Amino acid sequence: MSLRLFLCGDVMTGRGIDQALPHPVNPVLYEPYVRDAREYVDLAEKANGPIPRPLSTDYIWGDALHELESAKVDLRIVNLETAITSAETPWPDKGIHYRMHPLNIGCLSAAQISACALANNHVLDWGYGGLPETLQTLNVVGIAHSGAGNDAEEAMQPAVIGTTGRGHVLLFSFGSTTSGIPQEWKATTISPGVNLLDDLSEKTAARIAGAMRQFQQPGDLMIASVHWGSNWGHEIPREQIAFAHRFIEEGVAIVHGHSSHHVKAIEVFKSRLILYGCGDFLTDYEGISGYERFRSDLALMYLVDVDSESGQLLSARLVPLNMRRFRLERASVADVGWLCNLLNELGEQFGTAVRLEEDSSLMLEWP
Repeated sequence: MSLRLFLCGDVMTGRGIDQALPHPVNPVLYEPYVRDAREYVDLAEKANGPIPRPLSTDYIWGDALHELESAKVDLRIVNLETAITSAETPWPDKGIHYRMHPLNIGCLSAAQISACALANNHVLDWGYGGLPETLQTLNVVGIAHSGAGNDAEEAMQPAVIGTTGRGHVLLFSFGSTTSGIPQEWKATTISPGVNLLDDLSEKTAARIAGAMRQFQQPGDLMIASVHWGSNWGHEIPREQIAFAHRFIEEGVAIVHGHSSHHVKAIEVFKSRLILYGCGDFLTDYEGISGYERFRSDLALMYLVDVDSESGQLLSARLVPLNMRRFRLERASVADVGWLCNLLNELGEQFGTAVRLEEDSSLMLEWP
């Protein structure tokens, strides 16, 4: 029996997007160049036209909602890269601080998100005061989460998401300092924080996988969501490849990698899926110059079918989208072609490729 999952990269509903939603937080920022979050709305409007404020809760998802509905997705998993809080004390000496007001949580509920990975470099942007409010807000609307908590044990707990008659999916969320997560954010036995990896060695992967299996019941599939690596560049470090391979060998069904602002290579290892970098999905980056050649404005929906018993990959359909006026739209023919060529080029070392379909989606191919 198959299980269909939606996976994507960074969902950043704070800052500019929060300001365009019905209940924005105080717009004051503590960035080197921007001191008011509303400036990000202005930049987006200058780039692509007026944004209808206040936004409806489903607006930002745009064409992605139709794709999710028509694909009949069982579970929806994102990397949520923002604090959900009205706390006013930012983490000191950190250049960027993302937050969304708790009353704007409807923008996640509107997409029926099943679970969020939280072990990333923005969940504690508003300090230890913002973390419990983030967790509580997700709990209130029934969105499962993993990767952050009041201590190390809680941060390691998987998000348990179920499907009728097909066991559970256990989503584990891990962060690496290579993505910019401060070492001080590591959850300990006596302090809150994120589920931060000691390193990306195979030894650590084996140890962590052993801890993951302690939560697994017969029929459960494990997904490891890992926030790792730099924002820019297509190269996959050898240590990431070895780490991901070890996770798969230890029983993980999918390695869901993110942190890069653009999509990266895909591998199918021992019949299981490794996404090395899913790229940005929802952001307020419109109108910001620099790094244009990486096309961070292009997002991918990963619609993945796996065998619900073995975790083996059955198929993966990728839907290219473009963020315009804070709303996801189907990408143009030219942009789809550009992404197709890029993924084929990046996939060469892993033996993967994508095939352009008539509906302008991309089907993953592997040996």
